[in-house]
Amino acid sequence: MPVDITAELLASVVGRLRAAGCVFAEDEARLVIEAASTEAELDALVGRRVGGEPLEVIVGWAEFAGLRVLVDAGVFVPRRRTEFLVEQAARRGRPGTVVLDLCCGTGALGLALLATLGRAELHAVDLDPVAVRCARRNLEPTGGRVYHGDLYQPLPVELRGRVELLLVNAPYVPTLEIQFMPAEARLAEPLLALDGGPDGVAVQRRVIAEAPRWLAPGGNLLIETSQRQAALTAAALDQVGLSVEVASSPELDCIAVIGTR
Repeated sequence: MPVDITAELLASVVGRLRAAGCVFAEDEARLVIEAASTEAELDALVGRRVGGEPLEVIVGWAEFAGLRVLVDAGVFVPRRRTEFLVEQAARRGRPGTVVLDLCCGTGALGLALLATLGRAELHAVDLDPVAVRCARRNLEPTGGRVYHGDLYQPLPVELRGRVELLLVNAPYVPTLEIQFMPAEARLAEPLLALDGGPDGVAVQRRVIAEAPRWLAPGGNLLIETSQRQAALTAAALDQVGLSVEVASSPELDCIAVIGTR
């Protein structure tokens, strides 16, 4: 049973969070209180948040595209801006679409797209075993299959030439800029999920190089990137013969570069 949210308790937790620099202290306080079953546990959870641990890891879930996505410690926390990638994919999908989510993390993208389409043949891959375990918790109840390995390597050969929607939120922070990221990302999330190489596009280029072998005719590869890197991502798509479109959402501060076979 969760702790009762009294005005006094709420004010106390809000005060501690605000003093630690939490911008949305009131909202966070309610979520942390709801996650605790005793006052001792609540004190420990607040202490973790004050210490800089991501809220989503503390409460065990993140809101993404209207869903509660399970989040385990040590896994990349899905960002709200990535909802734009799902929106773009949903516009190009239909019920029963074959979907592949590379660098899947928690599996949030595939989960949200499945909820939008109603049904899909969903495959997801991550190199990090911690992320794979988390993604399986999110996706296997829906019938999705999660593989552990490096990009396309663990996928069944029968999937080649069948993927209609290939979603990629690969790391795209340039290596030397990781030091400037917020501490809760830099310290609590795996470097594997952040480091995009010298120019931030190293992993994306590896994904793009093999994509034509896996995409169905007319299939779409959708990659989240930044305004600064969009031209590099688009150039890599053009080099493998995919037609290129760049979509953006100023509201969500997201760029999606889309290649079509």
